[in-house]
Amino acid sequence: MSSPARPEILLVDDDTGLLQLIAMRLGASGYSVTTAESGEEALGRLASQRPSLVITDLKMGGMDGLALFDQIHQQAPTLPVIILTAHGTIPDAVTATQRGVFGFLTKPFDSRALLAQVEQALRATGGNFESEGEMPHWAGNIITRSGPMLEVLRQAELVAASDASVLINGASGTGKELLARAIHQASPRAKGPFQAINCAAIPEQLLESELFGHAKGSFSGAFVAHKGLFMAADGGTLFLDEIGDMPLNLQPKLLRALQERRVRPVGSTQDVAVDVRIISATHQDLEARMHEGTMRQDLFYRLNVVPLKLPLLAERREDIPLLASRFLERLSERYGKEAQSFAPDAMELLLNAAWPGNVRQLLNVVEQSVALSTTPVIPRSLVQQALREDAQAFVALDDARKGFERDYLVRLMKTTGGNVSQAARLAQRNRTEFYKLLQRHSLTPSEFKSERA
Repeated sequence: MSSPARPEILLVDDDTGLLQLIAMRLGASGYSVTTAESGEEALGRLASQRPSLVITDLKMGGMDGLALFDQIHQQAPTLPVIILTAHGTIPDAVTATQRGVFGFLTKPFDSRALLAQVEQALRATGGNFESEGEMPHWAGNIITRSGPMLEVLRQAELVAASDASVLINGASGTGKELLARAIHQASPRAKGPFQAINCAAIPEQLLESELFGHAKGSFSGAFVAHKGLFMAADGGTLFLDEIGDMPLNLQPKLLRALQERRVRPVGSTQDVAVDVRIISATHQDLEARMHEGTMRQDLFYRLNVVPLKLPLLAERREDIPLLASRFLERLSERYGKEAQSFAPDAMELLLNAAWPGNVRQLLNVVEQSVALSTTPVIPRSLVQQALREDAQAFVALDDARKGFERDYLVRLMKTTGGNVSQAARLAQRNRTEFYKLLQRHSLTPSEFKSERA
């Protein structure tokens, strides 16, 4: 059994002697320490790694400690920063703490005071995430070494301790339900049920019953009572995926359930008390939908207490080898294949792909490659084929529409043997408009004259 990871601390000071001394003290206390001799160097290190804590001098040449703090918190708002200075004044300390600096110590400082602040900072922010993809148990199937993704997980762990509603924003395939499950597992409700529903996948007339339940005989086909997901999730978490597609006429009932913690099944006259934590998710701009009138403002603010934003796979490319290897291991076992790794040029293809479908698309590409593999090493050719076929499934809507339109016109012209008048009637378009459509797609009627079906 491997030993627990040591929390990583980034130590920043332009005094190399003091830098080494503090690093030795922290190392002797069980911490893993990385050093930087300037704020600029520290930002460079943060671009490739994400420590659990930053300790920085205040007065340095170039970027000072407060400027470094501001840069850090633009990228990672929950990453704690402790500032050390030999020029400490009360105004410095007040300014630092008002801006969100975790701690402020004046040199010469007592080592015990520093270690106490370090321990307090690590406890307050949920400890350590290892840089090589080893995740805490509650993270489930999430694996990452990406700074932005680790920051999302830190925020997720902090919010998990409360009952605050969470709204997860992210494109399709980024792992919104995985994050919702992770928040549930990190919360005091972990032993309770986790229920999930995709609001876009259930017909409007059934969604109310799915959420709130129904009484026996409340509508045609309701032969037995159904308690609904709010009651099924009692004591646990209810995940509302694609909340942006919640029908407008159901939104007041959802808002009431959130505010009063009570639901009324369809066809019932009695309310039922429920104790449910709500996590919702969307790939849409809910503020825009609110302004359009398709999302209630009061519901939006009730759901959006703590927003979390999942990065695109293209924004966390350092995770691609980790994810691809994990998928390869799992799928090789499922399919009984001997595939063990990707050829270097195959991995290069994966690293440089566009990934419009995000992690879900990566899983599809790896699965196709494994299914067709005959050797322990996945070659470039299989990955290239899977990427090409998968890219066709993720073309932009405008491109898909143009492709359909061209194929439709070609079929019409083949069917009518190039007779524009007949084809226009079948398409229910006038002849002039139909000619314009043909010109848009560079189709000439004469090309089809000998192809009448």
